[in-house]
Amino acid sequence: MSRANRGRVIQVDAKQVHVELDGRVQPAALRGGLFEDMGRAKNPVAVGDYVELDEDVEGVVVCKVSPRRNYLGRIASSHDPREQVLVANVDQLLIISSLRQPGFSSNRTDRILAACEWQEIPAILVLNKVDLIKPEETEGICQTYGSVPIPVLPTSAVSGLGLDELGALLKDKVSVLYGPSGAGKSTLLNKIQPGLNLREGRISKYWKQGRHTTTHSHLHPLDMGGYVVDTPGIRTFRLFDVSARELRDLFPDIHRISASCQFLDCSHDHEPGCALDAALEDGKLAPSRWASYLEMLDELRSDPKESAEDQ
Repeated sequence: MSRANRGRVIQVDAKQVHVELDGRVQPAALRGGLFEDMGRAKNPVAVGDYVELDEDVEGVVVCKVSPRRNYLGRIASSHDPREQVLVANVDQLLIISSLRQPGFSSNRTDRILAACEWQEIPAILVLNKVDLIKPEETEGICQTYGSVPIPVLPTSAVSGLGLDELGALLKDKVSVLYGPSGAGKSTLLNKIQPGLNLREGRISKYWKQGRHTTTHSHLHPLDMGGYVVDTPGIRTFRLFDVSARELRDLFPDIHRISASCQFLDCSHDHEPGCALDAALEDGKLAPSRWASYLEMLDELRSDPKESAEDQ
């Protein structure tokens, strides 16, 4: 192959990857050596990775993966404790949520925000489908996440509200759109760039939630400049290899308040003199944020590895 054999992975399939290389897309297999010394990783290559290609008797293969600037990863599943990397080397992550069809989940939002904090990925909360609700229904959410602080952008693919602002955020950036099925990720992208022709889902009337239309992450180029990654609507997201001590720092609002705690190593769930108690009573901390923190803390403490480290 040519010496200019470094490209960016735009899609990962079961047996091969698709690499953007010199303005074209090159399918490539994964060289066997990439699966050696993977440690606790589930996948050696992810969408957004920069890779080097080579050619051997089996055809074009990925021979090397460059170090990642950052990535979004999670525990693969309840039955698979390895780390699954969803996307790598991004400039920002947009959490696409709605208050109707499907309803807003503060827990899901807080988990993704913690993952972004862990990898130092700037995050923005997009409240979509605001045409289905009254304006005052967004006030509490805007106040909660504005105090984190996280930018909040209301949008509607129906009325066009916020689409210009969303397009400006995406321009010349590598952006991940993450949210539940049915929240409108593909619909928003199709409005911003109709030529993408992404498949749009409908809401199940029985389950009141979206059907999966995106089955894998894909890096799409934007005519305005930049790329967007439309991720699958994953319902469960658990942080990988984060300790209970580290979790406290992944909630910036809780971390700021904790400076007034009586104990430096306060876990914020039972100690006397915990500053979060007063903050909750005074309205300086949203109960939903604390509830998300406690649920994630309980999950970490149920991990045998974490429990052993705490002893």
